[in-house]
Amino acid sequence: MPRAGLDPDIVARRAIEIIDARGVEALTLAGVAADLGVATPSLYKHVGGLDDLVDRVAAIVTAELASGIGDATRGRSGRDALEALAAAYRRFALEHPGTYPLSQRHRDSQRWTTSAAAALAAVIDALRAYGVTGDDVDRIRFVRAALHGFVDLERGGGFGMPASVDASFAVLVGSLDATLRTAVDA
Repeated sequence: MPRAGLDPDIVARRAIEIIDARGVEALTLAGVAADLGVATPSLYKHVGGLDDLVDRVAAIVTAELASGIGDATRGRSGRDALEALAAAYRRFALEHPGTYPLSQRHRDSQRWTTSAAAALAAVIDALRAYGVTGDDVDRIRFVRAALHGFVDLERGGGFGMPASVDASFAVLVGSLDATLRTAVDA
């Protein structure tokens, strides 16, 4: 019988905390069980093992990224929407240093696929004024690669020059806007 008050979401939320604090390599079922005050075998009543737990975490954080982008861009259009998208994306990556990478790698599960589809839909909605549709794979990848590259460098301490990283991010977003507008104007 599962422990009262413990369910798959609670287990996954604790795993998210561990991963964001210490990295995915620090995640163990024994560690999660100890933090939750149960024996390790008890977790199997709630998750199917470590791979299942990581999959649940990836789906949750990808859904949270989608929600953050959607909330930030709702009611906005054009450059305003792009700036809100970029800021939400960057904020999520910096606030979730361990779990952010799990939102970026394809996982072969329905749970993650559903969350990834929501994230993609939020991005497409934000870029609609640029003529971006679901079939516009190249421009979607262009925006994602630019944002991911920037935040990955920032997260890893890759910007050592004594200049404002925020200003550099604004230049990146301005460049994305100019390039996306060129495609609309063509």
